[in-house]
Amino acid sequence: MKYATLGELMLRLSTPGYERFVQAKSFDINYGGGEANVAVSLCNLGEEAIFLSKFPANDIGDAARNSLREYGVDTTGIIRGGERLGIYYLETGDSVRPSKVIYDRAHSSIAEAKPSEFAFKKLLKGVSWLHITGITPALGKNCQAITLKALKAAKEMGITVSFDLNYRAKLWTKKEAQSVMIPYMEYVDYVIGNEEDAEACLGFVSGSDVEKGKIDADGYGPMLKAMCEKFHLKGAAASLRESYSANDNGWSGVLYTEGKFYKSAHYDLRIVDRVGGGDSFAAGLIYGLTHYDDPEKAINCAVAHSALKHTIPGDYNHVGIKEVESLMAGNTNGRVQR
Repeated sequence: MKYATLGELMLRLSTPGYERFVQAKSFDINYGGGEANVAVSLCNLGEEAIFLSKFPANDIGDAARNSLREYGVDTTGIIRGGERLGIYYLETGDSVRPSKVIYDRAHSSIAEAKPSEFAFKKLLKGVSWLHITGITPALGKNCQAITLKALKAAKEMGITVSFDLNYRAKLWTKKEAQSVMIPYMEYVDYVIGNEEDAEACLGFVSGSDVEKGKIDADGYGPMLKAMCEKFHLKGAAASLRESYSANDNGWSGVLYTEGKFYKSAHYDLRIVDRVGGGDSFAAGLIYGLTHYDDPEKAINCAVAHSALKHTIPGDYNHVGIKEVESLMAGNTNGRVQR
């Protein structure tokens, strides 16, 4: 089975350790982005994935492309050209101080790309599943049109589509997001997102108070069911994060599909790097839905896969399916393996 993702890959510059931006004299370099992270995860899980995007035709673009090739991602769907690769700066929080992200992605190659540059009927040939996130259309009108073109092509080709809502308040407003995202839903099979995404992008409310670190998993059932019924979805899932501090989170997930509601196992995480955790949730869910007949096993795959990501520095999740299934089986003691 072949998967495709569409979006932006960025250069990530993060402060060493827990230094603040004003302290840092150097940055650690990684590459990452919502959709690219999913493609890398699927390849690390043993699958075939192609990433569709546009990179600048320079050495930084080459380095970004090579960061994907290293993990087996098919990069033949990456168009070359444009001004620059987007950048984001990360300051890792600690205890009561949250992490901070600053974007520098205006006029990036993908943001300035045109729909006519993407021959999706050709690019999606042989693909069974397309994954997109709400980050891409938030980059501007061009990316909104590119996203819609991809969704329409996938629909015509009978390709299953998952859409991670991924609302970014620094990129657009809730009103702007809903005006674009709601019309997209007629082309989508599975929606993924947390409680904030669902409210900002689609206008659905779960009732959980995430600021107080308290989440009622059962309260998501009616919301996910309503989303599925309104948009005629095959399923809807949400990652549930209880933020006790910047270092310690509770982590679980829920899935509504085929008229039933499923809850995952719950993990208490000591976080190394939470960036990319939601993308790993999406990749694990996609893998689970396409490899297991049991939806409960699928949501547990999503949560276990993403729980492991929180222990790994960088955007990409470097775990294989055996590690994921070991955690799913209850092996949580972290003992040294010899």
